[in-house]
Amino acid sequence: MQSSNNSLVGTASGTFLSVLPNLNSDDFIRTILLAIIGAVVSYGISILLKRLFRKEK
Repeated sequence: MQSSNNSLVGTASGTFLSVLPNLNSDDFIRTILLAIIGAVVSYGISILLKRLFRKEK
C-alpha cells in the first residue's frame, strides 16, 4: 500500500498542530536541552567507539 506525500505531510502537520496548544514554554525549553544533551553524548560515544575499535585492528 502506497501513501502519497500529501497525506504524510497532512498527518504530520495535523499531529503537530494538535500537540502545540498543550505545550508550554518550560516543556519546549526542556525538550530542546535534552535533545542537545542527547546529541552531544551520542556524538562523544561514537567518537570514543571509533577510536577504541581503530586501535584493535
